[in-house]
Amino acid sequence: MRSKHTLYIVALLMPVLLSTSALAKPVKNGFDLENSIIPVDKILRGGPPRDGIPSIDKPAFLNADDVDYLKESDRVLGIVVGEKGDEEARAYPIKILNWHEIVNDEISGKAVAVTYCPLCGSGIVYDADFEGKAHKFGVSGLLYNSDVLLFDRETETLWSQILSKGVSGELVNKKLKVIQSAHTSWASWKKQYPDTKVLSNDTGFNRDYNRSPYGTYDNDVSVYFPVAFKSKRYHPKERVLGITINDKQKVYPFAELSKYFAETQQTSLIDRVDGQELTLEFDVENRGGTFKNANGEVVTSTNTFWFAWYAFHPKGEVYKFVKGAK
Repeated sequence: MRSKHTLYIVALLMPVLLSTSALAKPVKNGFDLENSIIPVDKILRGGPPRDGIPSIDKPAFLNADDVDYLKESDRVLGIVVGEKGDEEARAYPIKILNWHEIVNDEISGKAVAVTYCPLCGSGIVYDADFEGKAHKFGVSGLLYNSDVLLFDRETETLWSQILSKGVSGELVNKKLKVIQSAHTSWASWKKQYPDTKVLSNDTGFNRDYNRSPYGTYDNDVSVYFPVAFKSKRYHPKERVLGITINDKQKVYPFAELSKYFAETQQTSLIDRVDGQELTLEFDVENRGGTFKNANGEVVTSTNTFWFAWYAFHPKGEVYKFVKGAK
């Protein structure tokens, strides 16, 4: 009798147990994190909910000569897309990206996702054509290592921006193809690409693009959210160029690069990463640079804050200027 009674009680409780189990699934901001490859407890809510920071999905553009809302020193994320001889240059002002973080765009028939994380100072552009179709991205409202987790609206996969990798969802572990971008001044970009198109500040949203929602964050020592690894070697917001070759990372702090170019009066720096020779062309005045391999091909890199790069790559190499180096 006791056995039958026990089975009866279990049968009654089973729906409750199953319901509780379902509720226990790791879900944040509506995203199922059950197959997450990063620690779920390290995925933090940034404050705004999913899409609380709205992506720009219907961007409008101006000719460079018609832009009156940018100062020469304002920062832009610039890209060039298209076949040689038919390229198109576009510039996305950081003062707009600070408020939206993602611009879903199409250039020369190619879908691209222009992303910027104000907390990490990282601007990364992706080829949004993959898995046989174009994808649009949104801001999940979630962070990992203080870096924005993007999501694509087609599969709701969560993507780590700095890792450029799916971290949970249908496309977990898939890598996004990065399109090289330049984080530079408006004056420098306009001089290099006078025919560039520029993202209009008429975005359809009521935002004061002349004011940063992050105040003095870019220059102070504060880091708003916890990160896995920390280093006091440089100021947390020291700008760096990070590069990955065959899963090997090396980072070039601007402080070290400035010393090198001031000391040597060279126009480029030749270095090796994982045995590959690379040439870095660095613009000290406009604080940006481009890596090229031995064949003269551009190798993608990430312009970000020191604390952010180190949080993801604590075991990577760090370039250090040695006086007298050539």
